[in-house]
Amino acid sequence: MAFYCPANSRDAGQRAEMDRLERVGVCLFCQEHLPPERVLWRTAWWSVTENAYPYTGARLHFLLIPTVHAAELLDLPGAARDDLWTVLQWVRDSYELDFYGLGLRSGNCAYTGGTIEHLHLHVLVGDVGDPQHEPVQLKLSSRPDGPAEKTEARA
Repeated sequence: MAFYCPANSRDAGQRAEMDRLERVGVCLFCQEHLPPERVLWRTAWWSVTENAYPYTGARLHFLLIPTVHAAELLDLPGAARDDLWTVLQWVRDSYELDFYGLGLRSGNCAYTGGTIEHLHLHVLVGDVGDPQHEPVQLKLSSRPDGPAEKTEARA
């Protein structure tokens, strides 16, 4: 069972890092591997970080990462699902956002367009003040090269 979907990486550097982490069996988003200096805010159920690979056109790109390893939102404990709204409100209020986009891929990243098989949500703010503004695009599907395999969340 893989943690990463390298075929969905956005550049060679990201793919190389995904390959390296996969070889050593590390899920970058599991709490024991999430560098504490990257965490902007934490609750019992979620960590907020800036995305190390922000999307083109984003002025701000945050990740909301659950503290438990799950591939699907509905597999999280109810308390974690409830706490998500507290975390999202913290991001909105702390960064005084009057607009943002929220992106979520749930399930097998070979099909969702994601790069990591650990659930996370994207909070995106487009750089609309840039005269060369490009709309932020979030890939929400992909087609794997090999046969379909159902993935299971690791505990």
